[in-house]
Amino acid sequence: MTSLSKSATNIENLIGKAREGNDLSRAEIIQLLQMPEDHSPALFTAADDVRKEQVGDEIFLRGIIEFSNYCERNCLYCGLRCANAKISRYRMTADEIIAAAQQIKNLRIPTVVLQSGEDSFFSTEIICNLIERVRAETGLIITLSLGERSLADYQAFAQAGANRYLLKHETASRDIYNYLRPGCKLESRLQCLFNLKKLGFETGTGNMVGLPGQTPEILADDLLIMKKLDADMLGIGPFIAHPETPLAGIDNDALELTCRVVAIARLITRNTNIPATTALSTLHPQGRIQALQAGANVVMPDFTPDIYKIRYDIYPGRTDVGSAAEIMVKLEKDFASIGRSLLYSAGYRKK
Repeated sequence: MTSLSKSATNIENLIGKAREGNDLSRAEIIQLLQMPEDHSPALFTAADDVRKEQVGDEIFLRGIIEFSNYCERNCLYCGLRCANAKISRYRMTADEIIAAAQQIKNLRIPTVVLQSGEDSFFSTEIICNLIERVRAETGLIITLSLGERSLADYQAFAQAGANRYLLKHETASRDIYNYLRPGCKLESRLQCLFNLKKLGFETGTGNMVGLPGQTPEILADDLLIMKKLDADMLGIGPFIAHPETPLAGIDNDALELTCRVVAIARLITRNTNIPATTALSTLHPQGRIQALQAGANVVMPDFTPDIYKIRYDIYPGRTDVGSAAEIMVKLEKDFASIGRSLLYSAGYRKK
């Protein structure tokens, strides 16, 4: 057997090992991240098989409302960064948020994701009142994505009726994290995640793929953080820098690698809910579909009112445009083309 065929056999055996649910070492994860691209279809097929076994063929839905584009952070890649003077800022009123949540309910989507920049205008009391109103007036499951907050804040949100919380750790590299997020510490981010998990939230984390300075070793550490946290949801998307940021102009052609990370995440976490992120469609029209065929099982359509949606400008080229009903029709058509259907149920992770 030649060294080339021996290497191919080793990769096939490693994919088979992961497919069967055996733990992968850091070195083995790195090997999958670095393997020749012609092995990717086998990896994606294995992840898709595990997705089918563990969470079924249906695609879970969460409706997003981006209720504020104010942010007190100054991340080097995000269009919401506080130093971006060109963005038109907004904060939705409680009534506007409730109206958007009613639209989500009317389309039978069971979960609303209330997302914003890190905006302290929305105090603990305001957020808790909003949670209580959404629960009372719509009955929707509530996911929050508000960034880092204190343990006391998280406790208050849980008591008010929030069910889930999304907080991507972004990167496992302290050096890259500290560079990309001035004044922030990775340790604080991770502590927030463990606090959320301990409080009983369905907890989501995730990372960006294609960051400047990122290595396969760092991506492997990202995946091991997801595994260690026992995260219930994983948001894995490509790095896309906004043009009004210090990292503007850095190209990212990481679609295949992002799908590879999604696939490995599926194989090592098994029944975690993994969104096919909208950012993937920015890299390629079929990007979201490709992620769904590599192990993803969640889609999060945007229900932010159009007058605000275009101003939640975190990265260029966002693709979810048009009315909510139009977006849903397009999603159903896209997913039917790969034999998948939308699931109008709670979509909790199976324990």
